[in-house]
Amino acid sequence: MSWLSPGRTALRNADQALETTITYLRMDGPPAVYPAKPANVHAALLAVPRPPLHFYRYLYFQVGIHWNWEARLRMNDKDLRKAVHADTCEITVLHVDGAPAGFFEINRKTATLSDLAYFGMMPHVHGLGLGRWFLGQAVEAAWSAGPDSVTVNTCTLDHPAALPLYQKMGFRPYRRSEGRVRPMSANERAALAAQHGISAPGG
Repeated sequence: MSWLSPGRTALRNADQALETTITYLRMDGPPAVYPAKPANVHAALLAVPRPPLHFYRYLYFQVGIHWNWEARLRMNDKDLRKAVHADTCEITVLHVDGAPAGFFEINRKTATLSDLAYFGMMPHVHGLGLGRWFLGQAVEAAWSAGPDSVTVNTCTLDHPAALPLYQKMGFRPYRRSEGRVRPMSANERAALAAQHGISAPGG
């Protein structure tokens, strides 16, 4: 899943299940060159092993709520902890001017396969030219364990630039499937804000 920046129509009608086409992509060798970080942008990456659940929910919510990311938000503490504290899960947080601005999550599925499970940035850093560099950092991290392949998927509910950006980085589509997403309702978003202190526009 990926999210680069929100559009004005990104938040959908939560009363309806949304149809989506999922594209699965694979890279069988690391890029020869990784994109450079934009000049005059104070950005840094920080690995966060076993993040506190409230912090993970904050990242996931702020990055993905505009694009109907909902799976991890609906997890209870036990299931979420099992997912994000697993030895195979690696989470890295993007900071811009010292504040969290996005994250990527790598799932080391096997010794030969790494999956870029989540990748995205928060709205306040849109337009700074960080997308290609940040994706390059995620891809470089995915290759750091020496797998044979790195995979990622995106869907038609994600930002329209996501699929072309992955392909420019060297990923190639190998499968497509149809799916359905049930967006979070205003009541669900309000409950998240009340329980975990997280909120976003439209909630």
